[in-house]
Amino acid sequence: MAQPEVLPAPPTRRRWAGLGRKGRLGGIVARIPAKVRTKLLVAFLAIAGLLLLVSALGLQVLGQSNARVVRLGVLQRRSAQYQSIEAHAGDLQQTLAVRAGTAGLTAYAGGQKLQGGTQVHLADLDVGFTLSQVALAFDQPLFGFVPPRADERVLRRIHADYRSIVRALARIERLDSSGVRGGRAQRYVNAARSAGDDLDAQAQKLAFRARAQTDALVKVNRGAYTSSRNLSIWVGAGSVLLALALGFALARSLIGPIQRIVARLAAIASGDFSRHVEVVNRDELGDLGARVNQMNDELQRLYRELESASRHKSEFLANMSHELRTPLNAILGFSQVLEKRLFGELNEKQGEYVEDIRSSGNHLLSLINDVLDLSKVEAGQIELQVAPFSLREAVERGVVMVRERASKNGVALAAEVEPEVHVVTGDERRIRQILFNLLSNAIKFTPAGGRIDVSAARVDGEIQLAVADTGPGIAPDDLDRIFQEFQQTEVGAKQHEGTGLGLALSKRLVELHGGRIWVESEVGVGSRFVFTLPVTLQVAV
Repeated sequence: MAQPEVLPAPPTRRRWAGLGRKGRLGGIVARIPAKVRTKLLVAFLAIAGLLLLVSALGLQVLGQSNARVVRLGVLQRRSAQYQSIEAHAGDLQQTLAVRAGTAGLTAYAGGQKLQGGTQVHLADLDVGFTLSQVALAFDQPLFGFVPPRADERVLRRIHADYRSIVRALARIERLDSSGVRGGRAQRYVNAARSAGDDLDAQAQKLAFRARAQTDALVKVNRGAYTSSRNLSIWVGAGSVLLALALGFALARSLIGPIQRIVARLAAIASGDFSRHVEVVNRDELGDLGARVNQMNDELQRLYRELESASRHKSEFLANMSHELRTPLNAILGFSQVLEKRLFGELNEKQGEYVEDIRSSGNHLLSLINDVLDLSKVEAGQIELQVAPFSLREAVERGVVMVRERASKNGVALAAEVEPEVHVVTGDERRIRQILFNLLSNAIKFTPAGGRIDVSAARVDGEIQLAVADTGPGIAPDDLDRIFQEFQQTEVGAKQHEGTGLGLALSKRLVELHGGRIWVESEVGVGSRFVFTLPVTLQVAV
């Protein structure tokens, strides 16, 4: 026995083999010694792990962004508070500078005589109110946040400046109330203004630092957002690509072998046992591929044995039929001689016996001919003698051949051939043989008083020949079975005539002509056997 070839992968899939270094990833997955469900579970867990990784990364990025937002909120509150301190410190500095140079406070400018206590009192109230706003602005319990250590040092210095201003103003107010001239108050005014300048500078320092930190955090947040976005995109894209690669590798390791196995099974079903399917998987699919190859080899062996047995059977039947014909022809010849009384008269009983011998011999010869023809058809040894002939004449000759038997059984026989059906192309002898088989069956099963109609017509581009009878009909379960070898209906088996080869042989001969045959029947009404011939004959091989 020739060694079957290995079935390659389907060519339509080769263009996908480039992924994963020409399909190596799929091959690696296929060669992993694990069950398919284990591979599927691992792939699912791997993809789930990638999803969890992306989710964890997203949560981390979201948490960092949220922390930066919180820090930014604190910085904004701090910046707003320090800007408030800066604004009030500027107001205080402006108040001290402006009030010191007005006409009502000439004592602060040069120690000249005061113009009135009311003006001095109002100036002191104005400075005191501005100073109270400064004190309220840097009151830490009202901040709503905890200043960092660097800001704490600046705030302590602002407190010190504030206290210096408060002490200087207190001394100025006492001098104003005692009517002391401005020369002595100038020193305290200068001290208040110096402390106010320092307080304003420290407030500006706080505000500037807060704004700088806020701007820096905004910049960092913007950069972090861009980095996080890019990282998320790359990680997400990488996860998707890894999941696709894993899914493709797993699918390739499963679908490819399944496709090759299906293709091999289809080839086996069509009778091609010349190849093996290649499945490198070390899982259930690998076992399935091995079983398919084993089945292929076993079917190939059985198929060859069946071919050999069928050939031997056909040869045996052909040889036996030929061997049986020789003595049977002698029996028929001598029975005909006796029937004609060529060598003397026979009594009535002897004549009946001779007639039985001739009838049985003819029946046996018909069976032998059917067996021989059927064996030749199965062996492909029948060649049709295709030529144009008159179908009308063939039908008329067939009817003439069985008319005497039909009359003897009390069965009416009629034939109708439409005018457009005249010359056809085919093997006239085989078509007459088909028609004779159908007519013989119809006569055999049609009771006395029945009728048989033979018709030929052109229908849908085909020539249809039909033999209809008024016999017992055929059961629906037997309509297909009667065209098989050695199969008969229950009625036919009871008559003990024939072996069930006539319809099988007729079916094979019709198919050799490129036609088809079927039966339409109703139990208790009758049957109608129909076979077709193509107008332009294409002989079936």
